[in-house]
Amino acid sequence: MTAISAHNDAPSRTAAAVVPAIDLKGVTKTYPGKGGKATHALGPVDLRIDPGSFVSVVGPSGCGKSTLLRLVAGLEMPDTGTMQRYGTPLEGPSHEVGIVFQEHVLFPWTSVLDNVLLPADVLALPKAAARERALKLLELTGLKDFAHQRPQALSGGMKQRAAFCRAMISDPRLLLLDEPFGALDALTREELSLELSRLWQELGRAALLITHDIEEAILLGDRVLIMSERPGTIRADITIDLPRPRDADTVKLPRFQEIKNQIRDIIFNRMGG
Repeated sequence: MTAISAHNDAPSRTAAAVVPAIDLKGVTKTYPGKGGKATHALGPVDLRIDPGSFVSVVGPSGCGKSTLLRLVAGLEMPDTGTMQRYGTPLEGPSHEVGIVFQEHVLFPWTSVLDNVLLPADVLALPKAAARERALKLLELTGLKDFAHQRPQALSGGMKQRAAFCRAMISDPRLLLLDEPFGALDALTREELSLELSRLWQELGRAALLITHDIEEAILLGDRVLIMSERPGTIRADITIDLPRPRDADTVKLPRFQEIKNQIRDIIFNRMGG
């Protein structure tokens, strides 16, 4: 496995106090609706994500999962509440945040390597160091041999790997994933979920995953947050007490199935809560 130099934000067990990667308190979000009536999309939401932890979010369609991610990314601002990123007010986008969306949005007219380097150009990062990091990321994800090819030469899963590399090019401390495997077939989705788990453990970043797939949420997460119907609030916060590293056999464990059933019961209101 190729090593890549990067800071690891996983907190020490002896640390007296951990500054959260993300700390939201009382956050709400509304949008203009038809006839001038506002649509209450989210909140109030309290959310803490510690450095080096992986948090998955599931819930019904339209419950505000992607709205939550956009707020954490600094792409939108809340109507009420406070947001902090690593102890400072969260007031907009930052190079410390990498984002992978469902659609990879790779530019077809340039190489995979140049696509990965695009944020480095925007952020005016040192070119030699950025290129070295990009090549290491491509090697880490099995794409080094495709660095100088156009995205058309890649499969759907490979394109998402390239999108991951692009998200990590600025060495962000926080990784946000908005349904990153939603457009892929089931087998490719499972393969990339396991690969993402491996990469996350190696790079040691805080991560927030938005997904409709309960198994994916469990397989990747240290915690799974379950959101209510709109306006979305955090209905439950489930600790995933499965050992790491996780692999394809993890989903066969009785404890995995217990957690999956617990989450399904909460989502479909079968626990009377």
